[in-house]
Amino acid sequence: MNLLERELHYPHGDTLPAPGRTFEVAPGVRWLRMALPFALDHINLWLLRDSIDGTEGWTVVDCCIAHEASRAQWEQIFASELEGLPILRVIVTHMHPDHIGLADWLCKRWNAPLWISSTDYHVARVLTSTGDTLAGGDAAADFFVSHGMADAEALAVIRGRTSYYADMVPSVPANFVRMLDGDTVRIGGRAWRCISGYGHAPEHISLYCEELNVLLGGDMMLPRISTNVSVHAGEPEANSLRLFLDSIERFNALPADALGLPSHGKPFTGIHQRVKQLQDHHRDRLAELLEACAARPLSAAEGLPVLFKRALDVHQTTFALGETVAHLHLLWFEGQLQRRKGEDGVWRFGVFS
Repeated sequence: MNLLERELHYPHGDTLPAPGRTFEVAPGVRWLRMALPFALDHINLWLLRDSIDGTEGWTVVDCCIAHEASRAQWEQIFASELEGLPILRVIVTHMHPDHIGLADWLCKRWNAPLWISSTDYHVARVLTSTGDTLAGGDAAADFFVSHGMADAEALAVIRGRTSYYADMVPSVPANFVRMLDGDTVRIGGRAWRCISGYGHAPEHISLYCEELNVLLGGDMMLPRISTNVSVHAGEPEANSLRLFLDSIERFNALPADALGLPSHGKPFTGIHQRVKQLQDHHRDRLAELLEACAARPLSAAEGLPVLFKRALDVHQTTFALGETVAHLHLLWFEGQLQRRKGEDGVWRFGVFS
């Protein structure tokens, strides 16, 4: 446990759900954990006891990526954890593959509707049908080149990665139920309020239940790691970090003792402290980057080592470079840095006379 984690409280300690099993973290709320084949090696999913139109069953929150191991883990859950009841609804917090990958499979398997924000639904639908523009393909590679990436081998990998998203999200349901900020979703007789968040995904939806004092925070409120906040080829002028910081401030309106159920990591209390930790983290990274760019104008590729000290593979570099651009854009939008495009076509950020 790192120093920041020690400022939070983990009511279940180091206890994790056994593979293919769940355990209850609040009345009617069950935690399951599935493996991922990435450096981020797991995702937390949630089963909420529900009743819709007189039928008893479960609402699922998030789905895992589409691959055989995930389907096998779900089959174990179906066999051992549903108490003979059906899945009635599939809620997806946002469109990233580990959250929406198996939504279509689950919805078809149980004849259940998908609930998601409209923005994230339509982005997912585009990416499953037209190719990846977030982490791969020519558009992504050209975007990274414009921010200083020059490694020919890495760029070749990115250009060839045209089905990265669709490999993990082969399809999405043909229709959906829209969730909007401030909406109330009744699950098992309890009211869950939708809280939209931006910067990590187009329109992420977290859910808070006042009766249980529980926040299903998705990726917007993680206890151990800092949520990835990137600028990408699909929205190259975005101010993603400002959107993220403004979004997490809204969690300070929740009770100080609310139980946070994150998509990665363990259930925790201390949401207000975690908001402060994230604000402090990004404030410090922005200060470091501002100092470096004031000394001489930097591209995002040149600024990346200021934010990320460890060695990164190509996959990690795409996220790190996108996050570096997000930090530079915040400084640029707020007038602390200017940007110029060089004759080489690369954007550099600095203090220009």
